[in-house]
Amino acid sequence: MIAALLLGFLGSFHCIGMCGPIALTLPVQHLGGAKKMGGILLYNAGRVTTYMLMGLLFGWLGRQFYIGGLQQWLSIILGVLLLAGMFFYRFVPVPKLGFVKKPLGQLLARQQFRTLYGIGFLNGLLPCGLVYIGVAGALASGDIWDGMLFMGAFGAGTLPAMMAVTWFSQLISIPVRHRIRQLIPVMVGVMAVLLILRGMNLGIPYISPAMQPAEMNCCHKPS
Repeated sequence: MIAALLLGFLGSFHCIGMCGPIALTLPVQHLGGAKKMGGILLYNAGRVTTYMLMGLLFGWLGRQFYIGGLQQWLSIILGVLLLAGMFFYRFVPVPKLGFVKKPLGQLLARQQFRTLYGIGFLNGLLPCGLVYIGVAGALASGDIWDGMLFMGAFGAGTLPAMMAVTWFSQLISIPVRHRIRQLIPVMVGVMAVLLILRGMNLGIPYISPAMQPAEMNCCHKPS
């Protein structure tokens, strides 16, 4: 979970550039005190909810690989794909997701406090390379709840920067953001290596624990 928190925290400075314009147009800038903070929390709660639902879904999918005895290969393949994505991400087409962007635009246009959770929820569905990396971690977890917690930790890691940019508007200068973004490939590389090591089943606690085959229920009763 620490890796997920760090990924979310470092990635949040990338998110400021990508999702910052949405955060700066939220209907909270005219508010003050507790109500403004409540609105910011509501918006970010929507984002984290989406991430956790993704973790639930992909944790379940990873569980199917685990049951099939393919989790080791899945973890290695995901690690290799992350490493490859660091060099070839520019060539990967970005889905347009008009079914998300249209209602998101409508909610933003309404400028109402009660739409904040929905704005955050839909914002969490927008294409984002860092979210995809988090999803890879949830998929490799091989467990529904672990996947959900992994994505929840990822979302929690994004909160400090995303809440600050909404509250203080332009808190962090562009040069500082640029320097922190330079750490993102390092974090992606570390996660990719961890996924590969995890799949190698080396028996190293926390890094490459021994994977036990899934227990299968059997209805046969011995005579």
